[in-house]
Amino acid sequence: MQDPIAVSLIIDGVDVRAPSNGCVFEANCSVASQDDKILIQGADPNLCVLAVESCSRAFQKWKKTSPERRRKLLQRLAQLIRDRADEIRSLIESEIDSSRQWSEINLEAALDLVEEMAALVTSETMAGSIPVTNNRKAQPMIFKEPLGVVLGIAPWNSPLVLGLRAVVPPIAAGNTAILKGSELSPRIHYYIAKLFQEAGFPPGVLNFILHRPQDASLTFESMISHPAVRKCNFTGSTPVGKLIASRAAAVLKPVLLELGGKNFAIVMEDADLDKAAQLILAGAFLNNGQICMSTDIVLVSRPILPEFRERLLSLLDNASSDVTNVITQKSCSRLQSLLEDAESKGAVLTKGTNKNKPPIPATLIEGLTPEMDFYHSESFGPLLGIMAFDKDEEALRIVNSCPFGLSAAIFTRNHFHGIQLARELNDGAIHINGSTVHDEATLPHGGRGDSGWGRFGAHWGLQEFLQTKTIILNR
Repeated sequence: MQDPIAVSLIIDGVDVRAPSNGCVFEANCSVASQDDKILIQGADPNLCVLAVESCSRAFQKWKKTSPERRRKLLQRLAQLIRDRADEIRSLIESEIDSSRQWSEINLEAALDLVEEMAALVTSETMAGSIPVTNNRKAQPMIFKEPLGVVLGIAPWNSPLVLGLRAVVPPIAAGNTAILKGSELSPRIHYYIAKLFQEAGFPPGVLNFILHRPQDASLTFESMISHPAVRKCNFTGSTPVGKLIASRAAAVLKPVLLELGGKNFAIVMEDADLDKAAQLILAGAFLNNGQICMSTDIVLVSRPILPEFRERLLSLLDNASSDVTNVITQKSCSRLQSLLEDAESKGAVLTKGTNKNKPPIPATLIEGLTPEMDFYHSESFGPLLGIMAFDKDEEALRIVNSCPFGLSAAIFTRNHFHGIQLARELNDGAIHINGSTVHDEATLPHGGRGDSGWGRFGAHWGLQEFLQTKTIILNR
């Protein structure tokens, strides 16, 4: 039997293993068979405080580091990612049981993110301003400064790019950061922290922690309540996001939240049905539907429903060929419960077939009604519901009555009409003739309502980790 793979914490540039603290645990990352045993060093409150204090010390120098120096380090980080592309893709695929397509998307998005942040470090985004004043004997000046220590909590489902997104913008803005990785993708998140070391970032600029699932509340409390931690960003589920926001508010710490989505696609009567069917299925089944932007429900103009249904069914097997295992047995059971509930209430289920024979195959849910649990719940799995609508107002009402508001899609040949409809939807991003699963390093990304608040991406994301200081010079 092979020796277990050990995943350490990283604090102040040193790998930390503290088995005596009783927090070492074994990873249980997927319902797929795991050839490797992975032992994770979990953090306790004492180690969390050490990580925060290390970041706090490093911040005193890092905040004064020149923008040019920060840019060069970020460029070096991007080059390391490019040089290790094959290794990174293989690690993603094995750890979260993803397709090559998804690992490629992660890699390219990660490179775009780091390079965009490197470019923005020396842009006017970081600059202050000189506002107008009525006092001719005074001159106000507005400076932008980093916040301090930022806690970034990353999810497992897009481990490379979302792990980097949790910490690269804060660090580019002059903050120091703690990456709180996921126990479902511990090796990828540890790998990110090691890349920062190899790129030459000083010790303490980025520290890395993991913890046992049952220690989540205790470790978060020890960090968010520490005076040096000035902000938290979290990407993950809405229930956990609400807990994080409430506790951070109690200690007056701002948060940036990118949470779940119940994402709709609307197919108008004049849509290109072939294009719509392909993009909707891709948006529903990429990475087994385990993406916050995944398409959950497609609303179809009633006159074209029979024809559009046939297009979906004809493409189902091919579109679902890369569907593998959802991340845990718990997820599998939850999805199975949604399917059983829908079927018991009159839904018709059509399951795709592929060589992987996953326990939860790509599934179309027809006859969807509001009485079904799937109608209201984010599936976060390879499930797609279909409903008809008669008028624009009905489609808008269905989408806007959903408490989530992350991503939506509209398919129509009338672009002006599409923009008019998009302006009426309560979502962070609306894609006209595109998939709900789309994000770029140059765009703002985030949601409304139960999908969170604040924005990652480009200068919007960088500004999330800057604060303003007003200095007024008087004669």
